[in-house]
Amino acid sequence: MAARAKALNVQLRPHAKTHKLPSLAAEQIAAGAVGITTAKVSEAEVMARHGIGDIFIAYPLVTRSKIERAIKLSRQIRLIVGTDSYEGALRLSEAAEQQGVVLEVRLEIDTGLKRTGVLREHAQELASLIHKLSHLRLQGIFTFRGPLLDGRSTLELERAGIEEGTWMVQLADEMRALGIPVADVSVGSTPTGLYAATVKGVTEIRPGTYIFNDAMQTKLGVSTWEDCAGSILATVISRPSPDYAVIDGGSKTFATDVQPNTEPLLLHGFGHVVELPEAVLERMTEEHGMLRLLPHHELKVGDQIHIIPNHICSTLNLHNKLYWAEAGRFDERPILARGMLE
Repeated sequence: MAARAKALNVQLRPHAKTHKLPSLAAEQIAAGAVGITTAKVSEAEVMARHGIGDIFIAYPLVTRSKIERAIKLSRQIRLIVGTDSYEGALRLSEAAEQQGVVLEVRLEIDTGLKRTGVLREHAQELASLIHKLSHLRLQGIFTFRGPLLDGRSTLELERAGIEEGTWMVQLADEMRALGIPVADVSVGSTPTGLYAATVKGVTEIRPGTYIFNDAMQTKLGVSTWEDCAGSILATVISRPSPDYAVIDGGSKTFATDVQPNTEPLLLHGFGHVVELPEAVLERMTEEHGMLRLLPHHELKVGDQIHIIPNHICSTLNLHNKLYWAEAGRFDERPILARGMLE
């Protein structure tokens, strides 16, 4: 990812919400990333404590406590924060004025996901208002759209990425024409980022999942099963029937935010069973996962299987630690930025 971003002359600022490990963030920066992205102040604080010095919090900060923590962090590292409303920007500015600092901010634009982000038709007006706030420096604009076209998930990744980049570059140019100094145009996810980066004027991409990949990325065609680095090692605890087995992992182990059998991915179950690709993790309760099997599947109680989750980011967030496998050795690593006390 770093090599391809460099070839396209865009900066890479990977989203560390995927791995939440400062050691991996450091490796990404060593490989060429300009810094990292986080979703939470707490993630940024952990990363900064472990030596990461350039962080973008791609999330609107509006509560006083989080703003104050961000200001404290901005005295230690280069910090950029997101905003998508005048009310939120005013809170940032007022707190920054009281603390005697100027915060770097980026304005989030909604490019179709209908999550956070100002609507495009209101973006220039809002950018003008933020630009006038004395203790904020409007550094750029950003968006997160993912593989989306016409308000729906899509497999047309190239078209989605190019459209995302084009819309954002056009908006940045319109803002500059009004005297608003937009330096960075930050876009892109793992499936669309490199396509968006081909649009002249895009300066930064923020993919996250690529560091591990998962079932969702594989169904999108971004990765192969062999490219998926993260899996859950599950144990068969029961064989009540020839057509199914029960494993010791349910909804407290596997994220359920990416549901199976929905368009356009049509994922089979809640993860991919590496050893038995035809088996389907079709149901879960809190501590149980029910695997639908075929007649030739010979699983017995005590057998262990590897399951690549549909969504690695939110699955990882359910666990306190992971095991890093390299050259036949296993290294236990705490997932520090998931909210654990250090």
